[in-house]
Amino acid sequence: MNTISSLALSSLLAFGALGCRKSEPIPNPGEEQKPQAAAESTIKLGQIMPYSGPASAFGTIGKLHAAYFAKVNREGGINGRKIELLSLDDSYSPPKAVEQVRKLVEQDHVLAIFNPVGTPSNSAVQKYLNDKQIPQLFVATGASKWNDPSHYPWTIGFNPSYALEGKTYAQEVLKANPKAKIAVLFQNDDFGKDVLAGFKEGLGAKSKQIVAEASYEVSDPTVDSQLVTLKGSKADTFIDIATPKFAAQAIRKVADLRWKADHYIVQISSSVGAVLEPAGLDKAVGLKTVAYTKDPVDPQWANDPAMQEWRAFMKAEYPEGKLTDGANVYAYITAQTLVEVLKKCGSDISPKNIIAQAAAIQDFAPGQLLPGIKINTSATDFEPFDKLHLAKFDGKTWVAID
Repeated sequence: MNTISSLALSSLLAFGALGCRKSEPIPNPGEEQKPQAAAESTIKLGQIMPYSGPASAFGTIGKLHAAYFAKVNREGGINGRKIELLSLDDSYSPPKAVEQVRKLVEQDHVLAIFNPVGTPSNSAVQKYLNDKQIPQLFVATGASKWNDPSHYPWTIGFNPSYALEGKTYAQEVLKANPKAKIAVLFQNDDFGKDVLAGFKEGLGAKSKQIVAEASYEVSDPTVDSQLVTLKGSKADTFIDIATPKFAAQAIRKVADLRWKADHYIVQISSSVGAVLEPAGLDKAVGLKTVAYTKDPVDPQWANDPAMQEWRAFMKAEYPEGKLTDGANVYAYITAQTLVEVLKKCGSDISPKNIIAQAAAIQDFAPGQLLPGIKINTSATDFEPFDKLHLAKFDGKTWVAID
């Protein structure tokens, strides 16, 4: 079992401020709350992270969180308290996720599960955490099920919704090639199906232009056979809804097959360092994706103060982390958002108040978000983002195309 623990004392570098409106109540708070006593010196949080398995590229998120909270710790803590993060490996496996989350809740008595990665893993523990009234806080996927406060008031997502992402691709496809013949590869779970559903909704009546679909399981060794089948459909547009390992395979296979399709890749697999470099940067030229965070390899951000601060953090606190990996920018943003929420909790560090503050964010804009992108939530809308930008890979970096 891979365990990462970090103790932190706060005073965060602020890139934006939460609004000061009074938090709206979260539905059905229940009676199982055990608010942390004001005298306690730590804020104990849990996390499940795929440090191994098919989505291990995302393990860097948990490692950065550990480094970030250690830095916050040295700088004074959260209202005088340390953050204790218990980050456990779930291998991107739902059964293991259930096991690890139960341990964190029932044995370690964490106050919340922070930024857990993966739609399958989070789906497996969503009902359990809501029954236990433990915040499933800033889930690291964009599945639509995380924005359901009336049924799951203890679950709040972080990533832009997969439905919004799919619609954005559909709009671009129809703009770039109104008569496109479309092939789709998708992961056979809520993640893949959510993006695909949003894409089809965005196409509307033109969804009949999808001439081929192929799915894969996370247990599959490769997606090569699916790519051969999809190319055989003679599609000129390829929508690639895959997690990093399979996205890199798809990029290489498309090039090997000499399939000259307009290739769209999902945002979670757009990292230059974790996906495009392993696939081959020359093979990734022309890829399209959506973006909401600043690309760490984009030269336009070379002198950007927020990105300079991020690079300084990486070099000082997490030197083994890749400066080309966008997941490390994402992790930095989520860590900032958590600290801001905890600061807003004041002396009431209880699960109920943590989720209430997370559902009352107004115009929070960490500097590593793209200009114009802000985080907003309410008690009736847990979706943090409502806007995405389109980008195209030029062989070195992602370049905005909208």
